[in-house]
Amino acid sequence: MILKYEKNDNKFYNIKDVAKGYFHMSSKLIVKLKNKKKIFLNHEISNINQTIKTGDIIEFDLNYEEESENIVPTKMNLDIVFEDEALLIINKPSNTPIHPSINHYQDSLSNGVKYYFNQIGLNKKIRPVNRLDKDTSGLVIFSKNEYVQENLINQMKTRDFKKKYLAILDGILPQKEGIISLPIARKNNSIIEREVNFEKGQEAITLYKVLFEGNNLSLVEFELKTGRTHQIRVHSKYLGAPLFGDTLYNQKSDLIDRQALHAFEIEFIHPISKKKMSFRVNPPKDILDIFINYNIVDMLNNYYK
Repeated sequence: MILKYEKNDNKFYNIKDVAKGYFHMSSKLIVKLKNKKKIFLNHEISNINQTIKTGDIIEFDLNYEEESENIVPTKMNLDIVFEDEALLIINKPSNTPIHPSINHYQDSLSNGVKYYFNQIGLNKKIRPVNRLDKDTSGLVIFSKNEYVQENLINQMKTRDFKKKYLAILDGILPQKEGIISLPIARKNNSIIEREVNFEKGQEAITLYKVLFEGNNLSLVEFELKTGRTHQIRVHSKYLGAPLFGDTLYNQKSDLIDRQALHAFEIEFIHPISKKKMSFRVNPPKDILDIFINYNIVDMLNNYYK
């Protein structure tokens, strides 16, 4: 992938201005492109500080090879929702971590993406953009180069990147919809568990809308405005309606062997085309089975038709 800019005004003085002011590149990426001799002025290798004039064409070549030497390629049946030269979007199943770890050295989603990249001849680092807990299903974006990753992460900071979830809660929320703004921190003496903590917590903002209530159960649409670990799970518990089946913040359920949480929608501006992109995926079978058990499938179909 090549980023291209043609100077036709007096906004940018040199190539570095274009990299930072037009493409919003990080200094780290600019240095990397410079060292790899991937910066061009009128199709010739150029210095980053080279001045430019009207009609000049500036290009940044992102097609250099990289290695993900710490990730073992593992063949998986990836549910690919969308793919182009910039990114790959996958509908992640539950019981699948995004990153490899000691306990999941070969069966993370990144292992599967590494195998897929090898199959299509793409020698790039594995760069997941958004995070989901191991047992949360739904949409995950992998960028195919560092520039795309930086762009999407910056969108998350400016909130151009929207993430929506469907969740089944064990209880009833105090209002039909609203904004939850409660700071979250790691719980004392725990590596994994988080809690609402007004002294040490980081800002955490969650929007919610109740779609169904009945039998002390709630079907809720959540939209994250921040991305704290376990944010929906912690906020729901604090309001007295923890996620159904969440063994960390609630209790085990016979109807599902994980927390009933699914990342069903993402929306962002494509880093290259600048077009608004939006993707949705239906909840998996284990969550749908709960809908069937509580007779709320028709309502959900009507809401999202």
